Parts: sequence; C-alpha cells; structure tokens
Amino acid sequence: MALPKKLKNFVLFHAGTSFLGEIPEVVPPKLSRKTEDYRAGGMGGAVKLDQGLEAMEMEWTAAGYLRGVFAQFGVLKHDGVQLRFAGALEAGDSDTVTPVEIVVRGRHTEIDFGTAKAGDNTEIKVKTAISYYRLTLNGEVLIEIDLVNMIENVGGVDRMAAVKSALGV
Repeated sequence: MALPKKLKNFVLFHAGTSFLGEIPEVVPPKLSRKTEDYRAGGMGGAVKLDQGLEAMEMEWTAAGYLRGVFAQFGVLKHDGVQLRFAGALEAGDSDTVTPVEIVVRGRHTEIDFGTAKAGDNTEIKVKTAISYYRLTLNGEVLIEIDLVNMIENVGGVDRMAAVKSALGV
C-alpha cells in the first residue's frame, strides 16, 4: 500500500521573478476537451466527438500588490507573460520529495483587488489566459500544449502530428 503524495510547498515565478512567500494560493489550469454530441441512424446512442481543447486559464492569489503583475496587465502578445509553478510533493511513507512544475505562457485578463479594509490582509486575485502549458513531474514532461503552434504532446506522443502532416505544416 502506498500513501498519496501531498503538495508540501510551492513557489510561483512571474516573468522569472520569484514570488516566494507572496502567493498563498494557485489554481492550476484545468485541462478540458471540447466535445460535441453526435448520433446518426443505426447508432444506439450519442458519442462525444472531440473538437480540440477548451480555453485554459490559471488563477492565483497574491498577498499584496505586486508591481510586476500590474506592469504586465494588458500585454499585447498572447504569450507575453510566463508563470512557473514549482512544487514539492511528498508522501507519508517515503522520505523522497518529487518535484512538480507547471509552466504557462499567456496574458493577465483580470486583476481583482477585492475589498480594502484596514488591518486585513491585502489580497489580489489574478486570472491569466493560457496559450502554452507544460506539466513536468520528477523531471519528465507529461503534457505539453502550445495552442498557437498546434502542439499537443501527451506522454511523449504528439497527438497533432497527423493533422499537421495533412496540412503540410
């Protein structure tokens, strides 16, 4: 029997700058397929046809005002902001730490300043629209998605290779 690996700690990097101790919460991007129901004569029911990936977004909370984030708001390039989430996973039945890393590129689409109240924590919530995503676990790239360049590598297999070949790109 094995115990699950728990996230022991993490740090978020924004454009290469460490926000160590300044980010209490990160909501990693949700990976979701866009599908369409299809049923035709002779079928016993509908099947979901794959239409590609849904839009990706990363949400995170900063424990205060971060000048670098404000400077990146409204960046024109779809991948103008890079975020890197570096975490340490550890199970209760082992003394090894497994690194997990999520690298995304995109642009900040929302900065929510919440409420201002004297004596309370000052938190801002940031939403970042994602055009590039890479998940690495213990040094192995498990998933890499680059929407603009039609790259979708999962488990070392480029799922877009046949489509790119058919298009001549």
